[in-house]
Amino acid sequence: MIPSLGAGLRSLLFVVSLALLPACQRDEVQNVTPQDMTAETLGHYCQMNLLEHPGPKAQVFLEGNPAPLFFSQVRDAIAYMRGPEQMAPIVAVYVNDMGAEGATWDRPGDGNWFAVDKVVYVVGSTRMGGMGAPETVPFSSREKAEAFALADGGRLLTLAEITDNMVLAPVETEPEQDGFDADFQSRLRALPNQAGG
Repeated sequence: MIPSLGAGLRSLLFVVSLALLPACQRDEVQNVTPQDMTAETLGHYCQMNLLEHPGPKAQVFLEGNPAPLFFSQVRDAIAYMRGPEQMAPIVAVYVNDMGAEGATWDRPGDGNWFAVDKVVYVVGSTRMGGMGAPETVPFSSREKAEAFALADGGRLLTLAEITDNMVLAPVETEPEQDGFDADFQSRLRALPNQAGG
């Protein structure tokens, strides 16, 4: 302790040091720049390589995590945003713009990431996403979204208009019609009839 400093000066130094503390913390702002997919990029839920699956993708940045969680389908990322299982607060979410130059269903593109709430979605089209479920297809251009819906069906919705049921409800798939699965399904269907008769 410096005896020559008066109480007023000590108080001033204390206040100045408190004022500098937030300035030091601001230097560590999390980088949430969208990252392009590589051959090593795995889907959060499926843990499979995203480049091997068709359709648009999404990435979710969580507070404190430098790498985003990638999703094989945009629908899954929206479900994750609305579900209770986040490990940390979400700070940014990006989706592929399927209307971008060079974007195709098999190769949704690099560098065409848009914030999840800055695009329009085609919901209910005939196109299935990377995991074989119905997809919410993002477009930065409303005109390109309308053209997609005209060709593949569906309707245009904003993120706020997409209901939880559209992304959280289970997806029913048709059982395989050949081999063991078809035989297994037919035996399952016969069980209630045998029990009752």
